[in-house]
Amino acid sequence: MRQRVVPILAPALRKRIPEGPATYETTARGMAVLTSPSLNKGTAFTMEEREALGLIGLLPPVVSTLESQVGSAYAQYQRLPDAISKNFYLTALHDRNEVLFFRLFSEHLGEMIPIVNDRTVGMAMEQYPHECRRPRGVYLSIDHADQIEEAFANFRAGPNDIDLILATDAERIFGIGDWGVGGIEVAIGKLAIYTAAGGIDPARVIPVMLDVGTNRESLLANPMYAGNRHGRVRGERYDTFIESYMKTATRLFPRAILQWEDFGPGKGHRILQKYRDNIRTFNDDFEGTGAVALAAAVSAMRICGTLLEKQKIVIFGAGIGGIGVADLFRDVMVYAGLTLDQATRRFWCVDVNGLLTSDMGDKLEDFQASYARPAAEVRSWRGDPGSASDGIGLAAVVRQVRPTMLIGMSGSAGAFTEPIVRNMARHTDRPIIFPLSSPASCAEANPADLIVWTDGRALISTGTQCLPVTHKGITHVIGQAKNPMLYPGLGLGTIVSGARLISVGMLAAAANALSSLVAVRMPGASLLPHIDDLRRVTATVAGAVAEAAATEGLATIALIDIVSQVEDAMWQPEYRNIQAV
Repeated sequence: MRQRVVPILAPALRKRIPEGPATYETTARGMAVLTSPSLNKGTAFTMEEREALGLIGLLPPVVSTLESQVGSAYAQYQRLPDAISKNFYLTALHDRNEVLFFRLFSEHLGEMIPIVNDRTVGMAMEQYPHECRRPRGVYLSIDHADQIEEAFANFRAGPNDIDLILATDAERIFGIGDWGVGGIEVAIGKLAIYTAAGGIDPARVIPVMLDVGTNRESLLANPMYAGNRHGRVRGERYDTFIESYMKTATRLFPRAILQWEDFGPGKGHRILQKYRDNIRTFNDDFEGTGAVALAAAVSAMRICGTLLEKQKIVIFGAGIGGIGVADLFRDVMVYAGLTLDQATRRFWCVDVNGLLTSDMGDKLEDFQASYARPAAEVRSWRGDPGSASDGIGLAAVVRQVRPTMLIGMSGSAGAFTEPIVRNMARHTDRPIIFPLSSPASCAEANPADLIVWTDGRALISTGTQCLPVTHKGITHVIGQAKNPMLYPGLGLGTIVSGARLISVGMLAAAANALSSLVAVRMPGASLLPHIDDLRRVTATVAGAVAEAAATEGLATIALIDIVSQVEDAMWQPEYRNIQAV
């Protein structure tokens, strides 16, 4: 087991590793114990602990078990009227009793992930100021870039104490966009999923807020706003700030994964491309989204008995997620033997201005440019009558390309219309259709419609949870493509192996492992496992990632028994003995 870092909120806490149950030692007494979330057990402190820690009279006399506390906490959670109230409750529990929070969360992952992360955290951020919760993590200001090292030093963690640092500049938070310094809530929620689903020790992670300003006028005008009160800094000064952060973080915490979250699409893509070949880094918006979609595609390939590199893929929505999917699919094709040009030509990406083409000028973002089709190639393609765009629309692309795979990342409800889907289905035996936009009100198609329009032949994965669809006696289970099914295992496998980088091979191994957990031989089988079984999913993915790292020569830790090493590395939400010193 690794030495546990002194948590920022646990005064004078030390961990001993005796033969037997883990024991923590602390000099804290009385209310200082009860107000430290990493020490606090509430009514589960034993009578011996209460005496030694000065808790007599500060707690009711009955000694509870963790199991009874979880039952009580869940009952309170269920009584709350809406998602926002539940988010507030879980936030308060996280700040009060860390073990109880993670045990409750880990036992109800499918239900609570949308509350802790996803759109709900954005809605919660809109309704209460950041100061309402206990401080967590590290805030780095572009206006004080010379204080980055000092800020990390104040976190009181040594070079071998941190496994994962998750940073955001909060420019593109799902559902609300730019939310400035409050974006650290997204980093905190994401790291909570890493712990609950992946067993990443919560004391070995750091949420980081890269405060470069905000362009949201309501925040700048709010006297309670705690972040930098100016517009977002861009250009050379921004890049220099990111470079300083990277150099300092990698020097101080050489074993840590550096993850990026909710950056603007151009910046997020540029940062990832700059550092991915030299630093242990990961962007879930691009690579995580791509890897989960790849897992569903691998399952579809298993059903069809074909290969990914033989597919003709149309992606509708060429933003962060859509290009993330294209990038990873393309990298895997190159990994399988195609040239970069051959792999790129398997994609047709359609955005708000139509099919990406080489003559689009400044309508083409930097991260989209490599997927632009030559203008001469598509000049004769007939446009869509009534199209709002001057470009070549989705219907024309499907008609001309005759794709085998159609992926939606647009947020455009109903974009996969009956004519488009029927046209696609006429030219392929098993049309692979992934309407991945969420929530359901933004999905490109309803799975029930897709099943009917393709006479039950479509292979479907969605971005939202959907009920099974029965058609001609076959029940089709619709797999939900959710990033938490993959990134906790990817992170854990990287940590277990000590991988120097997160490679395409490791991402592909994660996707293949995820796909392996579904039995695709059954008619109507889901392309992805159910999200409720995330701990088992994580262990499987982590083992495959660690093995891939070793195979590629990226592992720095000897892997003698991968299964046991993964299991041993998973932090468990259990109360430890607390001793007064």
